[in-house]
Amino acid sequence: MNQGTRAYDAVIVGAGHNGLVAAAYLARAGRSVLVLERLGHTGGAAVSSTPFAGVEARLSRYSYLVSLLPRKIVADLGLDFRLRSRTISSYTPVERAGRPTGLLVGGGEARTRDAFARLTGGAREYAAWQRFYGMTGRVAERVFPTLTEPLPTRDELRRRIDDESAWRALFEEPIGAAVEEYFEDDLVRGVVLTDALIGTFADAHDPSLAQNRCFLYHVIGGGTGAWDVPVGGMGALTDALAATARAAGAEIVTGHEAVRITGDEHGAEVTYRTADGEGVAAARHVLVNAAPQELAALTGDTPPEPAEGAQLKVNMLLTRLPKLRDPDVDPREAFAGTFHIAEGYGQLATAHAQAAAGRLPAAPPSEIYCHSLTDPTILGPELAGRGYQTLTLFGLHTPARLFDGDNDGVREELLDATLAELDAHLAEPLADCLATDADGRPCIEAKTPLDLERDLRLPGGNIFHRALSWPYSQTDTGRWGVETPHPRVLLCGAGAVRGGGVSGVPGHNAAMAVLEQKA
Repeated sequence: MNQGTRAYDAVIVGAGHNGLVAAAYLARAGRSVLVLERLGHTGGAAVSSTPFAGVEARLSRYSYLVSLLPRKIVADLGLDFRLRSRTISSYTPVERAGRPTGLLVGGGEARTRDAFARLTGGAREYAAWQRFYGMTGRVAERVFPTLTEPLPTRDELRRRIDDESAWRALFEEPIGAAVEEYFEDDLVRGVVLTDALIGTFADAHDPSLAQNRCFLYHVIGGGTGAWDVPVGGMGALTDALAATARAAGAEIVTGHEAVRITGDEHGAEVTYRTADGEGVAAARHVLVNAAPQELAALTGDTPPEPAEGAQLKVNMLLTRLPKLRDPDVDPREAFAGTFHIAEGYGQLATAHAQAAAGRLPAAPPSEIYCHSLTDPTILGPELAGRGYQTLTLFGLHTPARLFDGDNDGVREELLDATLAELDAHLAEPLADCLATDADGRPCIEAKTPLDLERDLRLPGGNIFHRALSWPYSQTDTGRWGVETPHPRVLLCGAGAVRGGGVSGVPGHNAAMAVLEQKA
């Protein structure tokens, strides 16, 4: 049954956070807006959910920390949304000279300096740390504000950064060169490199510089590079965005799957499917909050190169935090920041080489943090009162290709190996601390790239929709980095230029591109 044609100023395909940002801006500007969402809920990958039966714990199931969301967007839209900073940046356990120890970064400058000295035996590495992150901090201050402006050219961004050594280290040479130039200690080098590998399958010296682009986006957030905890979980952001868009007049409908987009220089139409049949929505502009591959499928264009994700996402609920082998560190501090596992510089290189050869890494690298230490509101009162805690684990160097043919079996093998690496630094097995759900099952779930492709239609499970781009214009990027070959169709998802992460930047920029046009 055809449901007829409805007309709007803008139709947005996908109610993830970027689509909702665009909807809120356009509706608040007086435009009529329809948002079509395939799933039964809004939020996309930025959602809170209760994955464990009968357990009142609302976890940020997919995306989980916030750095790239500009305060400008929160202020412009008047969002009821808060972030909390983490007093501890990271903890990385290691065994040296037969003794368990580690590197705790955070808790004040003096404490961090002492931690570096205790690990490395001197002051050199901490001084290098200060120089290196002083450099990235200056770059962040200059680059981050440009994300919500029309795309600068490469030369304009270079002049804005105004630091040739920083430009060379971050934009021209593989990031491994800078890491090795600044630092000597293998563990310190690994901690630095991890920001270049989140969801990105690359070596420190990959000539494509994919790792550099990933690193850049991980150190410029907010102009400081800080990664903050969303109060109430990630769903608090998308719930606030949906409420703001609706309050401004946007119509948001779930269970509506876009199946085709046609158009010309005057407008476009979106054909969508529901449980009751098909319908058509006409608009002056169509904004697509989906991966470039999905956009190509909707418009009938040649799809871009296939994307591939490279991460393992694990959500857990514990009855208590496990004790550590390192006697000098409180677990409540170690897990409050990013807890690095098997992420020494050499370990990361070995893991990449093994995965590139088609094998699971023997020592899978990963990092963990505990949301509930910073924001206990995601736990029900009973769980919080009993000392329960969440753990979020993000594994590296596990490209989607490794799961082809036996996703379930490889997932279990990888999860076991990853938790074994964590257990090597614990004074008690993690399994002894896992809570159980209403059916008596351990409260742990793991998602591979193929799981994300199935659940969220992320091509190859790539959390950025495709390889991250440089934050400057190139021959086909357009004025805002959201333009497509179709004059009335814009890409407002993570695959846009300056997309990736929970930022809202592509949604903002697509809305600005629409509002600049007179009709």
